[in-house]
Amino acid sequence: MAGEDLEDYTIIKEGEAEILMNVKNQVFYNKTQVNNRDLSIAVLRAFVSKRKEEHEAKLSKRTKRADKASGKDASELAVEESNGSALDNEKSNVECEVHKEISQVEPCSISEEPMKVEEGNHRGELKPPKVLEALSASGLRSLRYACEVEGIGKVVALDNDKASVEACQKNIKFNGSVAISKVESHLADARVYMLTHPKEFDMVDLDPYGSPSVFLDSAVQSVVDGGMLMCTATDMAVLCGGNGEVCYSKYGSYPLRGKYCHEMALRILLASIESHANRYKRYIVPILSVQMNFYVRVFVRVYTSASAMKNTPLKLSYVYQCIGCDSYHLQPIGRTVSKDSSVRYLPGFGPAVPQECSDCGKKYNMGGPIWSAPIHDQEWVTSILKSVKSMKDRYPAYDRISAVLTMISEELPDVPLFLSLHNLCATLKCTSPSAVIFRSAVINAGYRISGTHVNPLGLKSDAPMDVIWDIMRCWVKNHPVKAQAPDQPGSVILAKEPVLQANFARAVASLSKAQAKKVARFLPNPERHWGPKLRAGRQITSKHISLLGPEAVNEHLNHENSEEPKAKRPKTVDISDPTSSS
Repeated sequence: MAGEDLEDYTIIKEGEAEILMNVKNQVFYNKTQVNNRDLSIAVLRAFVSKRKEEHEAKLSKRTKRADKASGKDASELAVEESNGSALDNEKSNVECEVHKEISQVEPCSISEEPMKVEEGNHRGELKPPKVLEALSASGLRSLRYACEVEGIGKVVALDNDKASVEACQKNIKFNGSVAISKVESHLADARVYMLTHPKEFDMVDLDPYGSPSVFLDSAVQSVVDGGMLMCTATDMAVLCGGNGEVCYSKYGSYPLRGKYCHEMALRILLASIESHANRYKRYIVPILSVQMNFYVRVFVRVYTSASAMKNTPLKLSYVYQCIGCDSYHLQPIGRTVSKDSSVRYLPGFGPAVPQECSDCGKKYNMGGPIWSAPIHDQEWVTSILKSVKSMKDRYPAYDRISAVLTMISEELPDVPLFLSLHNLCATLKCTSPSAVIFRSAVINAGYRISGTHVNPLGLKSDAPMDVIWDIMRCWVKNHPVKAQAPDQPGSVILAKEPVLQANFARAVASLSKAQAKKVARFLPNPERHWGPKLRAGRQITSKHISLLGPEAVNEHLNHENSEEPKAKRPKTVDISDPTSSS
């Protein structure tokens, strides 16, 4: 810090890490992302322990196999040896031919990774996980990983901005010996760095300002087999249907503007990551997928298997959304047919819907493809939630992340997207039943239903749309509505008699465990204008009045005017967060 005035810096403490933030905001810092960082630390802790368990299971399996082999009597071994020596020459010739064939056809397909695994594992060793933060800015996230996650190895923090790398290096020194020994900062293009370090990192963290699409191809290649990729997307206007053509160009999927658009954003991101992974004979397994505040964040494990990769079309679907009512339908891309012990992969059956909606007679919009398989691993979610509760004091955003994890733990895992009860009622122009009454009717009809972490009013159910509309028809019979024009979607739906007679008696399972215990599940934002702040170096203009509010802008302008005249003041003001000192 020699030659620099400490008054130019503010110390920001988050968790067990502290960073020096320049008051001029030359490096991007966003305090609203504390939820994101806390959740990432919780998942990383779970990953470290899970990785250890998996390694121990492999070792014990190998030991059992070795014991079994050594338990054979000498005569069996002698017979095996004599048989083996007779076949040795033949086998070696075949192997030579096979290797020769492979090297001619697919020179890059023989990975060195298995060699490394054997070399490290024959002594029963497991190296500490190596972490890459591809876009590190101030380095706060990397420092928190190094200081707070037990058993973590090297943390590599990258940025292609010189000021950010300098700030990160200052922060590493400022955090003392643990940070200095574990965290290293590099000035590099994340894409080039990840491409030149294939299958090297146990965990790769992508948290860009905007879309992660340009980083996905190199990111899926830099993760080790069974490693973790954490990825954030903050371009929600694009992912939620504001610019469908832009979303298609970035992610390869077309979004729809339904009430479920935020969950669809998660599923589009997962489908995009899977698509990039497939190009390298890899596939993903989602562990946790979260829509929170102003972004989506997914945690996936990456594996290599040419045969398992064939299942990808079974996990993807197109979505048909009626433009008149809230009905939506999914069209899987692929299907399988099993015969004896063989499995054939075939195109999905279609069309999934007629030209016009069978409920209201309107046309469908088509979107996707989206990831339609489960987006969470419930076992992981339960484990992470339990761990978070046991370390309550170590998470600055404990209330928010425990609420989100609680809600996710109660979601139906195998039901893509969700309905909005208020939207159903808006279509019919009727008063809304309470969520408990509606859920009871669905449960009494023999179907499952749950909430969703994405929307407090969203309901996930495996009940088909005709059952949902029958329940609403029965509700309207008891709560009549004013007559509408006959061509309105609501009129067309109500003109049909319900096939199912709904039972609105209170069902025992109509309240989730968290609701029954009155556990907070949706928390208000901690302050006004909670959202993504300006990029580092960006300046206030008149358009930011709507983002930050006039009071915040005036406060900063007044603060600048009250400063001593010795420093030259710019005409406009750099800003990150009006309510904090950074």
